[in-house]
Amino acid sequence: MNSTTLDASVPMPADWRDFLALTKPRVMTLVVFTALCGLLAAPGGIDPVIGFTAILCIAVAAGAAGALNQWYEADIDAKMKRTARRPLPAGRMAPESALHFGMALSGFSVVIMGLATNWLAAAILAFSIFFYAVIYTMWLKPRTPQNIVIGGAAGAFPPLIGWAAVTGDVTLMPVLLFMIIFLWTPPHFWALALFVRMDYANAGVPMLPVVAGERATRRQIFLYTLPMIAAAVAPWPLGLAGPVYGVAAAVLSAVFLLLAVRVGFPPAQPVEGMKAEKKLFAFSILYLFILFGALVADIVAMRLA
Repeated sequence: MNSTTLDASVPMPADWRDFLALTKPRVMTLVVFTALCGLLAAPGGIDPVIGFTAILCIAVAAGAAGALNQWYEADIDAKMKRTARRPLPAGRMAPESALHFGMALSGFSVVIMGLATNWLAAAILAFSIFFYAVIYTMWLKPRTPQNIVIGGAAGAFPPLIGWAAVTGDVTLMPVLLFMIIFLWTPPHFWALALFVRMDYANAGVPMLPVVAGERATRRQIFLYTLPMIAAAVAPWPLGLAGPVYGVAAAVLSAVFLLLAVRVGFPPAQPVEGMKAEKKLFAFSILYLFILFGALVADIVAMRLA
């Protein structure tokens, strides 16, 4: 073998873009936004510098969980088209680098959160990393089609942590914010799984469309939408939010329900254009951004009134 030939089994040196990719920055955007909304909605207020530090810690923790997830699932990612070009399956990074990076980010984020805000927020942050990396990634995802239902809790922690960073406690409002995201996750993720189900099938991941079939998945998307809507609207009748949020939640949820009905009960003859599940997946992201933004706007308006 020519001395200049590279051994394909030895990863090329990773650069900063590969480490950034490990943190799943697109997913982190929603995590940071919902955490910020939880922080801003909490009573009492927080020093801007400490608040920024808290949000930074949540972002770093989300990145840590993403890195640990990719470290553990490198072999699965290699079998899926949408993940095959990630740093580990593409051979741009050694697995040990991803593991050490994820562990370092985990420790840093939790310790700084505890020192900057309070240890309740830090404890919830630590548990959220553990939940995503161990309970969801290592235990639930490869074993049960209900993985995304239980595992959805991992993505629901950020507003709870943002609230706890300000108040040092957990009350009904942050629990409702947690439940909104927890119940939103199955219809959001199963809508995606419907049009990438072959990826999961090829990788041997027991996602619901692979195990139970498309029809059952469509029905489950519709059924989970109903309690999600109840949780989304609940802050208004409970007196935890005002009419700005209430109207926004009602309108957004009506659109979500309409799309969920179209996914759950598709017509016999296919309709031309974007499939209903793709529309639902795209709208579900917008839904959460606008819903949480409306909550902050409503609470700020009530404080200024």
